Amino acid sequence: MPQRLVGLPAPDFEMNSTKNLETLEEKVKLSDYEGEWLVLFFYPKDFTFVCPTEITALSDRYEEFRDEGCEIVGVSTDTEFVHRAWINTSRDDNGLGEVKYPLGADPTHRVSRAYGVLNEEEGVAQRGLFIIDPDGIVRYQVVTDDNVGRSVDETLRVLKALQSGGLCPSDWKPGEKTL
Repeated sequence: MPQRLVGLPAPDFEMNSTKNLETLEEKVKLSDYEGEWLVLFFYPKDFTFVCPTEITALSDRYEEFRDEGCEIVGVSTDTEFVHRAWINTSRDDNGLGEVKYPLGADPTHRVSRAYGVLNEEEGVAQRGLFIIDPDGIVRYQVVTDDNVGRSVDETLRVLKALQSGGLCPSDWKPGEKTL
């Protein structure tokens, strides 16, 4: 069942990941990101159609997030072995190619369930995105239909709005006045 997490401590997590693509022995944990902003996003499945567009778009613009003191972690219910196979497949062959941030593996569904994005019937994560502040508080969450990819521009805009500390009106952009 969907739940509101905004304003609450982010549910803790520790997952196998692609942080070390060669050995797959480095886990990704919420505590790794203490003191930093984090975009944690969930997607349904590896080797699908909409998911790679989001993963590669975020990877292509990873440095813009880093410039804002923000890290990114992607999560699906696939294993780290499937993630690695997808990363090791070139974009020309419908793979991901290099991804500049880790993909977490949630085959137990614990993390997807904790964040309220698990589609229990299908056993896969919905398309959810969370922005977590340096103190570990969820400041933004959005869940979309599986057929609709998320906007990197909008994610960056919201991140910068949250970091501004002001009241940001609709369509606010960095550099504009806050209320």
